[in-house]
Amino acid sequence: MSDVARLAGVSIKTVSRVVNDEPAVHPDTAERVMAAIEQLGFRRNLGARNLRRGSSTGTIGLIVEDVGNPFYSELNRAVERIATSFGRQVLTGSSEENSDRERELALEFCARRVDGILVVPAGMQHGYLVPEMRAGTPVVFIDRPAGDIVADTVLVDNIGGTVEAVTHLVAHGHRRIAFLADSPDIFTAGERLRGFREGCARAGVFYDERLVIMRTPTPAGVSEAVRQLMSGPEPATAIIAGNNRVAVHLLRALAHAERRPAMISFDDFELADLLDPPVSVIAHDVSALGHAAAEVLFARIQGDQSTPRKVVLPVHLVARGSGEVKP
Repeated sequence: MSDVARLAGVSIKTVSRVVNDEPAVHPDTAERVMAAIEQLGFRRNLGARNLRRGSSTGTIGLIVEDVGNPFYSELNRAVERIATSFGRQVLTGSSEENSDRERELALEFCARRVDGILVVPAGMQHGYLVPEMRAGTPVVFIDRPAGDIVADTVLVDNIGGTVEAVTHLVAHGHRRIAFLADSPDIFTAGERLRGFREGCARAGVFYDERLVIMRTPTPAGVSEAVRQLMSGPEPATAIIAGNNRVAVHLLRALAHAERRPAMISFDDFELADLLDPPVSVIAHDVSALGHAAAEVLFARIQGDQSTPRKVVLPVHLVARGSGEVKP
């Protein structure tokens, strides 16, 4: 700031008044100061300024599994739209499904005095956030609840969506329905398994554990799972993919299969409607998920002291062809 004052021929106090939009600065003087700022490439330290004033730092934190995943990219955009309307910027980090990394990111955001944090949790232990929440930093969990604390949570109807998928496949003649999903210790995978079981029970279909495979999805792992599910005297005639990553690996594994089972993916994904046959999905509005979570967070930032809330957003089946294949 002293360099700007020297170049403009004014005092440091005058520079401070100009950059903070304070009154009582002559327009000609303000113009000289702004020209000096531009020439020197000076930038205000908004965080330091706001901390001195004891006010907002103008940022919120968002922790997702992987910013490269289209699901989380869309979620991030939705959060940014709401944050922008409140005059905030979003700091985003990927936990890579690692609870230690999640904790590291959350505490780093808190150290930077963000106004609030949105978390897609990677782990089940979130007690480390309690001191930050007591100090006034609101935290909202997205897509999965916190493991060991009570906090605001925004989810989708995981159970109802899988029930609908099973019901749809049974209506098209399937009785040997497989469920291929992520690791069962992930909340969404576990809830979708519950929905699969409930759907089988409602439809009067035998729940066969041999048709349920849950593990971290990799191309090789899903290919092996498909071989297992499609072999033997009673192979699966339909497969429900537990999320869009599983669905993509599943499509690759089925690309050269002699027989294609019916398929429904929980989560839509890009180009799913252009494949042959187009992929039927259990869809939900990812933007609505981000909007709802951000709106809850900003309500807290603005002083909402009500009890923690749980918001569950609806899902719906989009029948495109793959889920309507007969056995």
